[in-house]
Amino acid sequence: MKKFLIKVNGNQYEVEVEEVKVEGAAQPAPEVKAAPVAAPAPAAAPAPKAAAPKAEAAVPAGAAKVTAPMPGTILKVNVNTGDTVKKGQVLLILEAMKMENEIVAPADGKVASVNVAKGSSVSVGDVLVSLA
Repeated sequence: MKKFLIKVNGNQYEVEVEEVKVEGAAQPAPEVKAAPVAAPAPAAAPAPKAAAPKAEAAVPAGAAKVTAPMPGTILKVNVNTGDTVKKGQVLLILEAMKMENEIVAPADGKVASVNVAKGSSVSVGDVLVSLA
């Protein structure tokens, strides 16, 4: 038996694998026994370098933020700063995994800032539009 430590999705498992030798026959799959093992405490990460300021810095105080629900690319921006929008109105189109997703206004309001442009890539949680 050989023992291995395997990490899957941040969980560490101790696995025992037995090598089976059979002459003249197909090799069967090895039996795998997995038991959760407490993962060691992560080492302190070095302080991150100052990142370039994100578009989020342009969000006015007290404004409602409309964020990206998934990573993707902005295909179309339907609003401009100063526009009045109604709840459910399509603000922009976000393409993710070959699907076009409508990002809608969560409430009535006035567009305080538009933080993305057509063709820009966004990550989960990036502020797309802010409403006052």
